[in-house]
Amino acid sequence: MTESHSPTMDVGAGSLRPNLPEYTVSELSQAVKRSLETDFGHVRVRGEISGYKRVTSGHCYLTLKDAESCLDGVIWRTTFGRLALKPEDGMDVVCTGRMTTYPGRSKYQLVIEAVELAGIGALLKLLEERKQKLAAAGLFDEARKRKLPFLPEVIGVVTSPTGAVIRDILHRLADRFPRRVLVWPVPVQGEGAAEAIATAIAGFDALDGGGAVPRPDLLIVARGGGSLEDLMAFNEEVVVRAVAACTIPLISAVGHETDTTLIDYAADRRAPTPTAAAEIAVPVRLDLATDLAAYSHRLAQALRRFMDDKFLRVEGLARGLPDPRSLLENALQRLDDRAERLRLGVTALFRLRRQSLQSLGRMLRRDMIEREIGRLRDTVGAIGERLAPATARLLQQREMALAGCAGRLASWRQTQENVLKRGYVLVRDAKGAVLTSARAVVPGADLVLEFHDGKVAARAVGRDTGKAGKVPAPKREQGELL
Repeated sequence: MTESHSPTMDVGAGSLRPNLPEYTVSELSQAVKRSLETDFGHVRVRGEISGYKRVTSGHCYLTLKDAESCLDGVIWRTTFGRLALKPEDGMDVVCTGRMTTYPGRSKYQLVIEAVELAGIGALLKLLEERKQKLAAAGLFDEARKRKLPFLPEVIGVVTSPTGAVIRDILHRLADRFPRRVLVWPVPVQGEGAAEAIATAIAGFDALDGGGAVPRPDLLIVARGGGSLEDLMAFNEEVVVRAVAACTIPLISAVGHETDTTLIDYAADRRAPTPTAAAEIAVPVRLDLATDLAAYSHRLAQALRRFMDDKFLRVEGLARGLPDPRSLLENALQRLDDRAERLRLGVTALFRLRRQSLQSLGRMLRRDMIEREIGRLRDTVGAIGERLAPATARLLQQREMALAGCAGRLASWRQTQENVLKRGYVLVRDAKGAVLTSARAVVPGADLVLEFHDGKVAARAVGRDTGKAGKVPAPKREQGELL
């Protein structure tokens, strides 16, 4: 038996020695990553979505699976905002992206850049499921649909500003009945179209009509024809809910007559085409004018017949009536008779009332005088009764006050006399007024000096100023005391 040796191993000293290059775990992971991204740099993978979740960072993680295998996938936040079709669990899709690895967990995954449904059948299934969900929420109930205005003053249109749709609508409105039209331009397909359409509907509904932009009386959401994928923006839940929440009556005019979108079920009225939506929105002005003229003619004829019938009836009734002149003459005679009787009756009534009033006046005056005299007598008696004790009390109070004054006068006189006995003199002027200050004495004035035992007449010679010198002695006259 021949011993064989491995081309990569040498046997020696009882151990195996590798002769391959040695990698670290990170180096090997990076090598695998580069190899995978090089060979599968851009792939399309079909599978069913499961385990779909969107984390707080905005990134989405999911698993694509078929009957035998599964593949992890990731959608970065910046990519998710550009997706025309938002992933959901159970959707059969075709994802376009690139393969890469996640070395931290030794796993490979698909970085998804685009998502599309795998065939028309899957798309129809998705729409049917969404339709059932929205119908269960009551968004398609006939009871909530509103009646369209007969002749709206302002019409709001949500559509693309560059397509033929808006021109068709404006042309049809101008032909039928020109109205004021407000256009809210939006993209009708592609990325962000659904959000823009929902925002436009909510924006029209939020107008209060008091600003520069009037509030529309009717809305038209319109788009031309296209494939089912092209009309997907009008099948999005956000648009359907915006249509259902709008308080302005709304006409859905998306696609051709054979096309059906979910907003057709939520709208108050569906139009097969945008042009038909304009025809539904307003009547034909010429037709209205014709109808108005016909109604006016019929009204005039009916009024004429009505008046003729009334004239005939009045003439027939007039033949059965008596002569109006004789009726008027009899009435005038009765009126004169009643007027004369009324005049005489009023005169007699006034005479009787005057006599009654005079009699009542006399009785009333006599009774009033007697009552007034009695009342005054009672009043005088009551005053007299109160006056006697009041007078006695007043006299007693006056006597007591007089006695007090007499006592104080006697006391004052006694006090004055005692003061004068001690050598003081009371000085009075010629009028008897008491002088209490030297300044009040005028030189040459006559004075009266009152002592305790009598009075002496005197004359003022001058005042002592307190300076050197004496006051000159006055001349004595007979009969005077100084």
